[in-house]
Amino acid sequence: MACVETVVFAERFFLGKLCQSFQRTGRFFSRAVPGLRQVLCLSAFLSLPHARAEPIRYSVAEEGESGSVVANVAEDAGLAPAQLSARRARLASEDGRQHFRLDRGTGRLVVAERLDREELCGQSATCTLPFELLLANPLQFFRVEVAVEDINDHSPAFPEEQVTFKILETSNPGSRFPLEGARDLDVGSNSIQAYSIAPRNEYFSVSFGSRSEGDKYVELVLEKPLDREEEAEVGFSLIAVDGGSPPRSGTTQIRIVVLDVNDNAPVFTQKLYVGQVLENAAEGSVVLSVVATDRDAGPNGEVSYQFSQAVGQSHSSFAIDAVTGEIRLTKPLDFEAAENHELSVRATDGGGLSAMCKVLVEVVDVNDNAPEVVVSSFSSPLPENALPGTVVALFTVRDRDAGANGKISCALEDQLLFSLRPAYKNYYELVTVSTLDREETARYTLAVTAADAGSPPLTTTQTFTVDISDVNDNVPVFNQTSYTMYVRENNNNAAGALVLTVRAADADWGQNARVRYRLSEGRVRGAPLSSYVSVQAETGALYALRSFDYEEVREVGLWVRAEDGGAPALSSNVSVRLVIVDENDNAPQVLYPPPAPAPGAGWAGVELAPRSAEPGALVAKVVAVDADAGQNAWLSYELAKATEPGLFRVGLHSGEVRTARFPLARDAARQSLVVVVKDHGRPALSATATLTVVLAESVAELLSELGSAAAAAPGEPAGSLTRWLVVAVAAVSCLFLAFLLLLLALRLRRWRRSQLLAAGSGALRGVPASHFVGIDGVRAFLHSYSHEVSLTADSRKSQLRLSGGSCCDTLPARPPAEASGDLVPTGDHVAENGAFFLPNTEFYSESLSTKQASWKRLALFSPLQIFHHGLNRLLGLQEYN
Repeated sequence: MACVETVVFAERFFLGKLCQSFQRTGRFFSRAVPGLRQVLCLSAFLSLPHARAEPIRYSVAEEGESGSVVANVAEDAGLAPAQLSARRARLASEDGRQHFRLDRGTGRLVVAERLDREELCGQSATCTLPFELLLANPLQFFRVEVAVEDINDHSPAFPEEQVTFKILETSNPGSRFPLEGARDLDVGSNSIQAYSIAPRNEYFSVSFGSRSEGDKYVELVLEKPLDREEEAEVGFSLIAVDGGSPPRSGTTQIRIVVLDVNDNAPVFTQKLYVGQVLENAAEGSVVLSVVATDRDAGPNGEVSYQFSQAVGQSHSSFAIDAVTGEIRLTKPLDFEAAENHELSVRATDGGGLSAMCKVLVEVVDVNDNAPEVVVSSFSSPLPENALPGTVVALFTVRDRDAGANGKISCALEDQLLFSLRPAYKNYYELVTVSTLDREETARYTLAVTAADAGSPPLTTTQTFTVDISDVNDNVPVFNQTSYTMYVRENNNNAAGALVLTVRAADADWGQNARVRYRLSEGRVRGAPLSSYVSVQAETGALYALRSFDYEEVREVGLWVRAEDGGAPALSSNVSVRLVIVDENDNAPQVLYPPPAPAPGAGWAGVELAPRSAEPGALVAKVVAVDADAGQNAWLSYELAKATEPGLFRVGLHSGEVRTARFPLARDAARQSLVVVVKDHGRPALSATATLTVVLAESVAELLSELGSAAAAAPGEPAGSLTRWLVVAVAAVSCLFLAFLLLLLALRLRRWRRSQLLAAGSGALRGVPASHFVGIDGVRAFLHSYSHEVSLTADSRKSQLRLSGGSCCDTLPARPPAEASGDLVPTGDHVAENGAFFLPNTEFYSESLSTKQASWKRLALFSPLQIFHHGLNRLLGLQEYN
């Protein structure tokens, strides 16, 4: 249509020129022949050449300097440059403005003045400047269109340098506060692309985008609750950045005033108000009314309305009533100038809280009725296991207009799970097209748009909010695949102590997401698991029902089941491993030497060491154990007290008691040692062992020392004399009888020994080692003489024991002594005190060997010595230990 109008304009222009020429030259003919002028003009019109069907199109960037070359229009029109001057070529436009000029000499089209795209075309997506290239002789014209391309020459600008919000401190996180967005006169990618806050703060973030209606929004989002007592005001900058290269930005200052009381902001009945008005509507006509309500009372509930000024946009065509919210026309509208007007309305209550909405005023020529959507039925909530094809809503659309303006089409915007299905005539069904998942999306907002076929078309949007109801289709999920907890024994896990808490989450909702916990059946050391721990059904807290003992239970393994409240219920299990951590709650226990049952009641811990023992000779070994584990069971030994401190030493880790030097003559024959056994716990626990070491070279000396020690001990009351006399007589009788038997046995043994020993010296050097009996690691006795009276370490006072026909050691286990030379001495053995020793009665071979440094426990005595010394002690009314 524009092209036809241009052709008509050019034809009229040339025809007018021709007619003027005919008027000057053919005035005579016009007088002579009436109507000749009209005939000449008609002939000239019919002689015009046809215009070019397609216009010549060029593009040029805005803000170009005057004189910038656009293109060679003569070459594109198929003309020689000489023809331009000869045919008086020139440019003509409909509005009469000369944005370009023609260089007739070269045929170039150049910019005549600075081109401002925003001034020429505003916010239009395209900006085209049409004009005609006119030539005479013969008359000819060409249609030329120059598209002015946008450059990023405008920065985003906010309507106000500072925006103040008054926000209650009780506002919930997620609250949104609408802002008037910045305006950028550029278009396309040069327009505003992003908003940001500087500096970043923990209270607010910015959200921006486009709504389904197409309008853009900018909102402040509250991320953290405000606290007026902590911070009364919050200030930051809101920055708008366009997409140019380099980008431009605009800034406005945001000032947040935190209020105490007013806790309800105005709420518009809808986010977007759409109104239509005829372009010939009279001044003062009401376009529409916006309504906002405030649940507060008094001044805080009084709402006032005003326009929010936008950059570069004038609201001079409209006025709003501050009390009623009515928007009226202040001057007639021009449909050709603007088809619609977008207004921003702010509603503010007496407390300073505000809300914003968008108002879209559509200016129409004829079509003044928008389609209507009438909902017949609507189902919400909808179960998430609804089958595809389930009907959600049934509605009908209608338009009171006729013809094309009354033809309606419906569309569902941006939904993949729902669709519209025609039912009957103007009835539509909103149905599901795939399965739903409440855990993914619990609510769908469906916008159904009904549009007529008018020009421009009118639309109505019906919003359906579909809530999805839950179905128990998710099992509880623990936050860990398994749990391991280290629990200290004793007081740290006393009955009722919290051990750990297991947690499981269910993605369902309501009763289906309510999780309860319970223990699976199990046993610990034969006892039910429920006697050790219990679980709180609601919280998953695992409690100890009794104190754990590491020495009894090292680890407890159990399963916890989480079960939701659905029907049927779904459940899952998780493994829980309780590792008991040892504490130092057991003191070391001394195994050797064994403690005496009562003071003076035994020979416990009596050791024998020769005075000729070398330094380092093994005297005894303290054996102890600890029921704890790890570091708490590591033992160390210390010599806490000794009769002669420098004579003996104790191995730190072995517990071996060895001589530290040669015994001296001045050293007491009876040495008392107190050994402390400590573990490595914190705090450390200890035990003590008492050893009595007798320095003696013979059995007689040993018995004499033990007897004197017993005599030195505190005596019993004098009233026990008669008891001891009876005991002594009985003991003498028994010993005499035993003596006769032993004397016979000795005769027999001496005869047998005479058969084994060499005739010249009586030595045993030729006897094989297999004929000896090992006593506590000392091989000093023949098998043939193993039936001897022995006094063991655990014998009670005045008690004799006859060993059986066995070569087994009757003392606690001890490491064997190092092997030395010949274990059986040679020659005659007669003690200085008159007692005699048979060769098999020697109980230590180390006394004659310089290589062996330690003496072992007294294990076997001569029967004559026992009789002799025992009789003397009993008759002397003394007990020996």
